[in-house]
Amino acid sequence: MSRRRTFGTIRKLSSGRYQARYTSPDGVRHRAPRSFATKAEASRWLASSENDLARGTWTDPDAARVALDVYARGWLRARPNLRPRTIDLYESLLERHIIPALGHHSLGTLTPATVRRWNADLVRRSGSGSLTPAKCYRLLRTILNTALADGLIARNPCAIVGAGIEHSVERPVATLAQVAALADAVDSRFRVLVLTAAFAGLRFGELAALTRGCVNLDDGTLTVVRSLVERDDGSLSIGPPKSEAGRRTFAVPAVLVPELKAHLDCYVGPDDDSLVFIGAKGARLRRANWSTMWREATRTVGVEGLRLHDLRHTCNTLTAATGASTRELMHRMGHASSQAALRYQHATRERDEVIAAALSDLIEAGPAKLSNKLDS
Repeated sequence: MSRRRTFGTIRKLSSGRYQARYTSPDGVRHRAPRSFATKAEASRWLASSENDLARGTWTDPDAARVALDVYARGWLRARPNLRPRTIDLYESLLERHIIPALGHHSLGTLTPATVRRWNADLVRRSGSGSLTPAKCYRLLRTILNTALADGLIARNPCAIVGAGIEHSVERPVATLAQVAALADAVDSRFRVLVLTAAFAGLRFGELAALTRGCVNLDDGTLTVVRSLVERDDGSLSIGPPKSEAGRRTFAVPAVLVPELKAHLDCYVGPDDDSLVFIGAKGARLRRANWSTMWREATRTVGVEGLRLHDLRHTCNTLTAATGASTRELMHRMGHASSQAALRYQHATRERDEVIAAALSDLIEAGPAKLSNKLDS
């Protein structure tokens, strides 16, 4: 004899599927956000809801009926403190990769299996080495964490271990000879921009917003307090660096000081707020215009594909090679996290191990062979 149900009800629909309903302690009647293929599935859903009520983890299934696209767009609008470029990035990820595939789902019907299928398809379509799947997964997980905090869902369906970790393709590191050649290959007014990127490690936006007042030739220091932001719609604005750690003052290599002095004397206005790097007609630098000139320079030097940002890697690699600590690297790089600094230190250690191995080979070769090596 079957036991009489004490929580909720199940009824069979004309389609042959089953609908589950129950009344919460506040007297409100709720039904499952979806129908079930079998009565057993509907019973399990009711049992799970009853357990959630008992544990205090219950969420209103009616509230979970809001569609992901509606919730995600509202989530983005409710974050006024995001940087403009971050807003552009999130909008692009949502509209191109998340909403087209998942936007029609209600929050309550998003399951780990649904998220896994979406993520696997995005990885396949994006191709090897693409960072887009990891960025999209992190954004979706963050949005749904907010839905969890809002009490709209009982658990976050983003449960793929490692899916939000970016595995960046190793970028090239320009040699000192290549840096010198690139500085000679660009227009003379941008020679020092290239050298500053390579030997001070500034980002493009930081270079484009650098003013005369932030260059202290007497102390040989640069101060970074602003960054130029270019939105996807082409608008330009000046804002703070990427993070609070981006606000920094640090010493530059002495060889860069006379280059900076000559550049200030030749191309920069006398006021402290005069931009250090501007176009030939006095306009602010734009990425598109700079990229055209940069691509031509890299072709001339024979390093096509090298980005200006890769010169920042050159600077950080050289800095790590001096024995700078993680904290010192973080300060000069303007990073709040130690992850990047540790990466440069790891690369330096690997090179140090190669040198040590070569030394070992010489020593093990014996006195006679070692003498021949030294004589050569």
